[in-house]
Amino acid sequence: MKAFRQYDIHIFKLALGLHDYQFEIKDEFFELFDNELVSKGNLAIDVSLTKTETMIEMVLHIQGSIELECDRSLDRFDFPIDSHCKMIYRLGEETQELSDELMVIPRDSQTINIASLLFEFVGLEIPMKKLHPRFQNEEEDGEDFVEIYSSATEEEEEQDQEEQVDPRWEALKKLKK
Repeated sequence: MKAFRQYDIHIFKLALGLHDYQFEIKDEFFELFDNELVSKGNLAIDVSLTKTETMIEMVLHIQGSIELECDRSLDRFDFPIDSHCKMIYRLGEETQELSDELMVIPRDSQTINIASLLFEFVGLEIPMKKLHPRFQNEEEDGEDFVEIYSSATEEEEEQDQEEQVDPRWEALKKLKK
């Protein structure tokens, strides 16, 4: 638990207004969490915290890279991250999560620990399909082929549907004339 303390922001005696903080995430950070997706990384986080009477707004800029495993080749590669995230803490009676970006914390809170928040924001940057950079061009070429093939197939299906008219409609068309 002592390792989490370096990600504390002391808010109790913090003056109203804008405050800036910097944090670094290294491999040890990812060891604190029980995960299999990310085990190594080197990230710099700039936090701009704005404190008012009723809330605390944090804007985080996460920049650096994490090591991922390619889904195709199982090779390890560095995945760049450059993300801006926002979190709002409203001061209230008890801790409550109202949405992904809005949380209520007790008015008498001494600190906000952003370790789990940082871990979640980094996790959101991981793509669904993790491909080594050497496969990126191949993947883009494959997507173009799929798009061309699927649009051609859709056009053929539409023409087939127009040509195949239900015989019941043909009978109704004759009555209309």
